Amino acid sequence: MLSVNEAYSRCRTVIERHSKTFAKAFGHLPEEKRQAVWAVYAFCRTADDIVDEGENPGTEIVKFKDQFHSFADGRIPEKNYLWIALQDTFSRFEMDVQPFYDMIEGQQMDLIKKRYAALEEVKHYSYHVASTVGLMLLPILAPAKKDRLREGAISLGIAMQLTNILRDVGEDLERDRIYLPEDVMDKHGLNHDMLTSRQVSPAFIAVWEELAEDALRFYDAGLASINEYPVDSKIPVKAAALFYREILRSVRNNGYEVFRQRAFVSAEEKTHIMKAVVKG
Repeated sequence: MLSVNEAYSRCRTVIERHSKTFAKAFGHLPEEKRQAVWAVYAFCRTADDIVDEGENPGTEIVKFKDQFHSFADGRIPEKNYLWIALQDTFSRFEMDVQPFYDMIEGQQMDLIKKRYAALEEVKHYSYHVASTVGLMLLPILAPAKKDRLREGAISLGIAMQLTNILRDVGEDLERDRIYLPEDVMDKHGLNHDMLTSRQVSPAFIAVWEELAEDALRFYDAGLASINEYPVDSKIPVKAAALFYREILRSVRNNGYEVFRQRAFVSAEEKTHIMKAVVKG
């Protein structure tokens, strides 16, 4: 059986492979917190991969939920790296199980919902797939203030998910998913055929910018309480938010071309942001 350290090492591989942004930001945490973040990320990644890449995702995500239910009841469902690492994390921090269940619910939404009529529906979805991550991490990052920081964590999650949506329009179309809400599309005269033609039209830019401005408001709301975090957690949380926020600027610099290329923040840009965050 894997040792706890080996299990955490596997989780580290998952975050470094799938999210260089989070790996770099949270790599500055003390070891115990850093390992716990790896475990939480591996949980979220597993749920996400089941829905996006599973052979029978509907059945597999229900099984995964059942496994977590067993885990929450104190029974390790399988002796694999994820549950071993997560068990150690739960033993070290006063974790809340509800965000984990909400995350799974959010992943299940992707199996039954491909279109969103209203922006509020998109925000509801964003809470489930992204804000929940922040709520999972609060007992690790700021255990004494997790209740006080809850709304800020929710806001940052929505901001980051809106950023994901704006970056991944083309990739989502390949999966027959449209997260741009119909009410905002209608407002700016962007219809389904125009969107699926993958043209960067003035109407598309107007929709994109309205959602980007909304995302920026959520970043501001989330960062308003950043000084409430312990010193060792404040830097990585702020860095992660600013790394993600920079994606919006990258898309603009690319001329809003989100259909044929993926916007990213370079390692040099991340280093510059991190230095500014550390300097305060």
